[in-house]
Amino acid sequence: MRHTPAPAPISRDRLQEVIGRYASLRVAVVGDVMLDRYLMGDAERLSPEAPVPVVVVREQFARVGGAGNVAMNVTAMGAHCHLVGAVGDDAHAGALRAELVTWHLDDAHLVTVPGRPTTTKTRLVARGQQVVRIDEEVDHLLEGADLDRLTEGALAAVADADVLLLQDYNKGVLTGQLITAVMQAAAERGIPVIVDPKYRQFFAYGGATVFKPNRRELEMALGAAVDLEHQEALPGALSRLGVANMLVTLGADGMVLVASDGTITHIQSLARGVYDVSGAGDTVTAWLGVSLAAGATVPEAAIISNFAAGIEVGKLGVATVSPDEVLREHEARHDQIGLLRRGGVI
Repeated sequence: MRHTPAPAPISRDRLQEVIGRYASLRVAVVGDVMLDRYLMGDAERLSPEAPVPVVVVREQFARVGGAGNVAMNVTAMGAHCHLVGAVGDDAHAGALRAELVTWHLDDAHLVTVPGRPTTTKTRLVARGQQVVRIDEEVDHLLEGADLDRLTEGALAAVADADVLLLQDYNKGVLTGQLITAVMQAAAERGIPVIVDPKYRQFFAYGGATVFKPNRRELEMALGAAVDLEHQEALPGALSRLGVANMLVTLGADGMVLVASDGTITHIQSLARGVYDVSGAGDTVTAWLGVSLAAGATVPEAAIISNFAAGIEVGKLGVATVSPDEVLREHEARHDQIGLLRRGGVI
């Protein structure tokens, strides 16, 4: 395997140039939209009914999660976003739509599926620590008229987009039919496609510009551990997936970018402290895709999204990151970026 020099960290002028184009971009986000609810309080004693803490709730709020969190990050970056997903005909759907309004996000492409609950995750937090999470969901794949309506909305969003972001949480929205339709539409328009996959449709995204699994997802799909010291298998995985580039997120260990020419780049984490990783992957998807649409190279977009991820994990729950925050983080940390680049041929 040939060795190549590490690329230079992105300059402030280049970062500002890319960020300066965000406001002119239109982004299609298609995937599993969910509601993240938070019940915040104190736990002073154990319940007499069972050995569990009694949490007195002092505050509660909701955020849009999943593909919705990707869309909120896109909006926070200054770009225009079309969000496509499915919700139920329940109270949680109303709360989700209301939250979208506060973020100036259009819900025109959200399909209501009668009898299907809105995917909702309720987190009970006491003194800053999550005590329990309650999930309300049905994850079977959409079909019939519901899927047709969803596909129609997705195609309309792609027709007006500069980049397509597919956020899969295995909640039933990204079916084979929908994936094929939107990726073909994106290819015809010549726009980049970013995929954040899950297990069910892992090998259904051939042709993606950047495929972004986390380490566990990749290992489960390949049936083998990913050895970061001996990464020769990664270019082979790229070929097997049929995608142009793969960005493997590693949590506290940063990211590994496998490029179309077989070059492997390890991007070190910039997080000062990991407080809450909820939504970090959504943040990376948004910043990666919008940066590519703004003219960044794949390595540049990965570095920019790494800055955003380092900021996001320092916030409670799913959260957005602004361009000003990324610029400040770049100013404070750009000399500390560690990049180890290895080259090879697929």
